[in-house]
Amino acid sequence: MTQEQRVDYLIHYLLNEREEYQNIALPSGLAEKRWLLRSLMNIRPPIPISADFLSVQDAYLRDCLAERGVTNLNDLTPVRPGLYLWQGDITTLAVDAIVNAANSQMLGCFVPCHGCIDNAIHTYAGVQLRLECARIMAEQKGPEPTGKAKITKAYHLPCRYVLHTVGPIINGAVTQTDRELLASCYRSCLELAADNDLHSVAFCCISTGEFHFPNVLAAEIAIQTVQTWQQQNSSQIEVIFNVFKDNDYAIYKRLLG
Repeated sequence: MTQEQRVDYLIHYLLNEREEYQNIALPSGLAEKRWLLRSLMNIRPPIPISADFLSVQDAYLRDCLAERGVTNLNDLTPVRPGLYLWQGDITTLAVDAIVNAANSQMLGCFVPCHGCIDNAIHTYAGVQLRLECARIMAEQKGPEPTGKAKITKAYHLPCRYVLHTVGPIINGAVTQTDRELLASCYRSCLELAADNDLHSVAFCCISTGEFHFPNVLAAEIAIQTVQTWQQQNSSQIEVIFNVFKDNDYAIYKRLLG
């Protein structure tokens, strides 16, 4: 199959799952088809899916990753011992684990083609990630607490694992509890990484997007928490601070010297 043939197959499969989708027409252009496919994957609930779908999806996502390119940890230069700063798409980073800024339901973002990291990670990992998250949450029988973390496979991302953590949501002034919860996100991820013998973790800017934590304060907490944890644990875990926006890159670059 070509990539376009795969897209067509996947779209038709997802449209046929729901009766209310039967009148949706297939776009003519490949870019529009990919947009529709991502939307359908984003809103699909964590229900069983056929092996045939997964086989075609897996081939499609492998070629998508090849198109987008991969950055390896060896390609980066540390800014401090054990610390890196990298600006780019975290879903193309080949490290032991990347951190996902999740919500308390832990199932990914259901808003079609939303710009959050949760949406991107679930999109490029494939539908298997939402299915695994759903199994974890069914066993937990309740929402994920703020400041904790869970680990899953990464599926079609170039990293090995995804660490999912729920940051504090800011409505008004940042409280001391908010600060402590954000710091707990970083510590929980590092502890989970250590428990699983991981050697490199890439952190996104937890809580600074949809959750409205002030960017500078969030970066200060992130750097201080990570460095303290590394020192207290004689850690061999290398940490990459991943930023996507120019503003965040400038903040981290200044704070890291």
